[in-house]
Amino acid sequence: MVRPTISIGRNVEGRNVINTAHGHPGLIDVHTHAIDPALPDLSTTYPQDRWPRVDQISETDATLVFGGSAYRKIDHRCWSPRARIADMDRDGVALQVLSPIPVTFCYEASAAGAAELAASQNDFFARLVTDHPLRFAALGGVALQDPDRAIDELRRCVRQLGFLGVEIATQVNGTELADPCLDEFFAVAHELDALILVHPSDQDLTPRLPGLRLSFGAGMPLETTIAAAGLVGSGALTRRPYVRLCLAHGAGALPAVIGRLDKGAMMAGLDPGSADRPRTVARQLWCDSITYDRLALDAAIALFGEDHVVFGSDYPFPAMPKPLDDVVAQLPIELFRKISRTNLENHHGALPRSGPHPLPVAGRH
Repeated sequence: MVRPTISIGRNVEGRNVINTAHGHPGLIDVHTHAIDPALPDLSTTYPQDRWPRVDQISETDATLVFGGSAYRKIDHRCWSPRARIADMDRDGVALQVLSPIPVTFCYEASAAGAAELAASQNDFFARLVTDHPLRFAALGGVALQDPDRAIDELRRCVRQLGFLGVEIATQVNGTELADPCLDEFFAVAHELDALILVHPSDQDLTPRLPGLRLSFGAGMPLETTIAAAGLVGSGALTRRPYVRLCLAHGAGALPAVIGRLDKGAMMAGLDPGSADRPRTVARQLWCDSITYDRLALDAAIALFGEDHVVFGSDYPFPAMPKPLDDVVAQLPIELFRKISRTNLENHHGALPRSGPHPLPVAGRH
């Protein structure tokens, strides 16, 4: 196999561009979504719960249905490797990390059914990765409402399917990620060196949001903010072994409120020099680059460090930046290089588990 040669330079507009040989572009996209168009029908076995299904309209179009009601329109980019790879080649993406669409988490449903759904989707992702190991890696799903089942599936995802880790929601049917009942799950994630993408699934924290049309603009990032603030302020991250927790959408508003979290902790008696200071604890976390705004991305980089930010796009949904690297392409070249691919390569040695990838993984730091 001939590996691509990758170099980065600037175009006449001052944007970073990736120049490649052998036809392979260079971005690693850590935040993309996919779905099996043939999800298992769980409504008969677990009729008391709401489940997702995909209603095919044509070869290229479908409706994602949840609990019997239309949830959103989707198309073949959600399941077709050919369509995805064509877009990747157009957009300069070498590797996509596939993850579930959050509505399929089903944490409020039967744990047995949610585990069956997660396993089925994970098997679908595994087939895509096996068939296209140079272009896809994956983060699986787990039934986190039952930590024991979630641990079993997490182990299967990493050890048997070769996934980088899993994607989870910002809360588990009302249980916060900082809750001690999830300590064992995160301990196993540490043991497996798994990457955990934390993605909001509840856009409507308050009934005010839909009326103001703020579910997307404020609801999703606020959900992430609350989960992240709980993690950095509760002692959960110092209590647990280190896990690569990557907060979706630039960590929401956490970079903007970290000073207030620090002040609140000190008002409650925390010593300013304590290792438990929220700002200090937050340095353990990662985030993706989906901010749509250079100042917001700069704030995330300042909080987490330039080695803890990775490129994401939300492909294939309308929330994708246009162009895909719209904000990160404005960064200094070396920082662009880190966020667009080498941060994941340097800090996550799991990439080869899914097969050979466009560039060799660098040594762990």
